[in-house]
Amino acid sequence: MNKEQLHRYISDSTGNESNICQIYAIKGGETVYDDCWHGFTTGDAMNVNSVTKGVMALLAGIALDKGCIKSVDQKVMEFFPDYSVKRGEKTIYEVTIRHLLTMTAPYKGKSEPWTKVCTSEDWTLAALDFLGGRKGITGEFRYATLGIQILAGIIERASGEKCIDFANKNLFEPLGLPKRILHGDSSKEDQFDFFMNKNPRKYEWYSDPQNTVTAGWGLCMSAREMAVVGELVLNNGMYNGNRIISAEYIHDMLRPYLKLGERFGYMNYGYLWYKPFDDREVYAAIGDSGNIIYVNKELNVSVGITGTFKPRIFDRVDFIEQKVLPVIDG
Repeated sequence: MNKEQLHRYISDSTGNESNICQIYAIKGGETVYDDCWHGFTTGDAMNVNSVTKGVMALLAGIALDKGCIKSVDQKVMEFFPDYSVKRGEKTIYEVTIRHLLTMTAPYKGKSEPWTKVCTSEDWTLAALDFLGGRKGITGEFRYATLGIQILAGIIERASGEKCIDFANKNLFEPLGLPKRILHGDSSKEDQFDFFMNKNPRKYEWYSDPQNTVTAGWGLCMSAREMAVVGELVLNNGMYNGNRIISAEYIHDMLRPYLKLGERFGYMNYGYLWYKPFDDREVYAAIGDSGNIIYVNKELNVSVGITGTFKPRIFDRVDFIEQKVLPVIDG
């Protein structure tokens, strides 16, 4: 399959590839693939859903490198001394940043309280109400998008600036990427449109009424930008000869801490990044609808893919390895 055939394959797809908007690949620092569908151009952005979490992991590393955060083992509640803990709640005091990054933080209830959090005036504080519980810290993996919202609050309190400003100054600008702007609306109707709208978006980031960005979803990026972020990870925190994140943190972020179950394809999990294979140097930040940053250290390749909303599409790793990489290498 060549580039023209891959373009036609996606254009004609009625299955899992039918929602792909952009694919962009970088190998050895050079662009080796750039293609778009559904009226998108290379410069357009899309809500990359949970790929946002992978970017938040990088921001946590930058905050750690700068000394804003002392350690990933620092207790979450150290950053919220003014938060009123519910009577009888004890577990919350033991939760660390590492628990958030590895999705092993404990939460109350069986499901995430989306309505409660996303209709509140402060999504971070509302997410803190969800943290803890009677079971204590078990080390079990619990995928919680709302729990990651706490990480945005930590970065703001630790750095003394809004998370979006911290990200622009310390990540996007050093990578030569446009600044993100706040989306600016958090009504129920707008949230629905943000997920479902299939048109290109601005370089924006969804936010709550406090102008704190959503840490688990809502960052809008192009596939090219995701590939650039992938190149940063590929090069152990360096980009264009400049150190953006310490190599030590990148190593810790990618190191597998947990082996996930069937729902997540038995992949390994680091700090909000996946390691799909036990024996290969392949890593990914993965979001719903097939949005992905794919990093292959063995082949020195990073790939970004964006996709419009399409339910039940999660993992594009196999698609990249079976369809995209052969075109790049060919």
